[in-house]
Amino acid sequence: MGELNAKLQDNLSGLHEIQSFGQEKLESEQINEKNFNQVKAMLRALRASALFHPGVEFLSSAGTVLVVFFGGLFAYRDNLSVADIVAFMLYLSMFYAPVSNMANLLENLQQSQAGAERIALILDTPSAIRDAEDAKDIGIAQGSIAFENVSFHYSNGVPVLKNISFDCKLGMMIALVGPTGEGKTTITQLISRFYEPVEGKILIDGQDIRSITVESLRRNISPVLQDTFLFNGTIAENIGYARQNASREEIIDAAKAANIHKDILNMPEQYETKVGERGLRLSGGQKQRVAIARAILRKSPIIVLDEAAASVDMETERQIQEAINQIAGTHTIVAIAHRLSTIRNADMILMMKQGEIVERGTHEELMAKKGDYYRMHQAQLKTQKQL
Repeated sequence: MGELNAKLQDNLSGLHEIQSFGQEKLESEQINEKNFNQVKAMLRALRASALFHPGVEFLSSAGTVLVVFFGGLFAYRDNLSVADIVAFMLYLSMFYAPVSNMANLLENLQQSQAGAERIALILDTPSAIRDAEDAKDIGIAQGSIAFENVSFHYSNGVPVLKNISFDCKLGMMIALVGPTGEGKTTITQLISRFYEPVEGKILIDGQDIRSITVESLRRNISPVLQDTFLFNGTIAENIGYARQNASREEIIDAAKAANIHKDILNMPEQYETKVGERGLRLSGGQKQRVAIARAILRKSPIIVLDEAAASVDMETERQIQEAINQIAGTHTIVAIAHRLSTIRNADMILMMKQGEIVERGTHEELMAKKGDYYRMHQAQLKTQKQL
C-alpha cells in the first residue's frame, strides 16, 4: 500500500510533466502493476485471515462439544451432575472469549507492524546535527558571518569545498557566483547548519555555530530558495508563516518591501487569494517575491537568497532586484546568483571554481582583473545580445 501511494503521489505531483512528454501509458502501466501487487498482497492476507479465525472458532467449538459429549456420558452414568456440566460450559465460554480477542489483536498487530516498520525506520535514524551539551541560545544575532578555513565533503569523500575563508560584516551583501556544482549552495547549507564542516569553523557574531543551539541559529536566518515552496493557502497565510502573530499591517509592509504589494492588489481576492498547491496559481516571479516578503517579515538579521531570480524574465528580475535593494544594508545578505546583473551592487563577490574561492572583490574590481568573473560576465552579455 505504501509503494502504491508513493507512486500515486509522484504521478499527481508530476501530472504536467507526464502529459507534456506523453508518458500517460507508461505511468498507467506502472500504477496498474503497483495496484495488482497490492491486490495480491491483500488476497494473501485475506486468505490467511480466512484460515486463522475459523481455526480459532473451531477449537473453541471443539472444546464445547467435548464437554457436552463427555459430560453427558458421565451424567448418564451418574458420575457427574448436570449443574457441574453447565458450570464447565460457562467456564469454557469465559476461557475462550479472551482467546478469541487475542486472535483479533494478533491480526491487528500484524497489520500495524508493516506501517510501524516504515515509521520506525525514520524515527530511529539518528540526527547528524545535534546541539552540544553546553550549546546556548544566541538570542537575536547582529548578523556578521565568518568562514575560517572551511572544508567539506559528503559521504562519498569527494571534496566539495576546500579551505573556504571570508568575512561578512553586519549589513553587507556577499554574492557567491560560479558554474553549477561548485559548492555555492553547500555554503548556505553550512551557515544554517544543515551540514557540519569537515574542517574549519563557521562563526556568527564571532561565535562558533556549533556552540549555538540549532533552533536559535536558524531563527536568525531566513532563506529564499530557488525552488520556492508555498503552502496551499492564501497569500497572507504564506507571508505570515514566518511569524504566526504578525498583524495584517506587518504582512502588507513586508509585501511592499518585497515589491509584490501591487501585484497582490490586482488579484481577485487580494491578500486572501488562494495560491494553490506549491503556489501553482502564481507566476515564478510572484512566488519568489512572496518568499522574499516572508523572509523580510521574519525580521531575521541574515537573509539567504539562493538563485532568487534564476528563472524569471527581465522585468520580473528588475522587480526582484528592487526588492533586494530595499533590504540591503539592514540585513546581512548571502546571495547565490548565476545572473550577474542581480549582484552588481554586492559589497563582496566570491568567484567559486572547483570548490575554492578563486577571485574576490566588488564588481568593478573583478571586472578590472579580467579573470574568471570577467569572462563569465562577458559571456552573459553576449548571450543577452543574441536573445
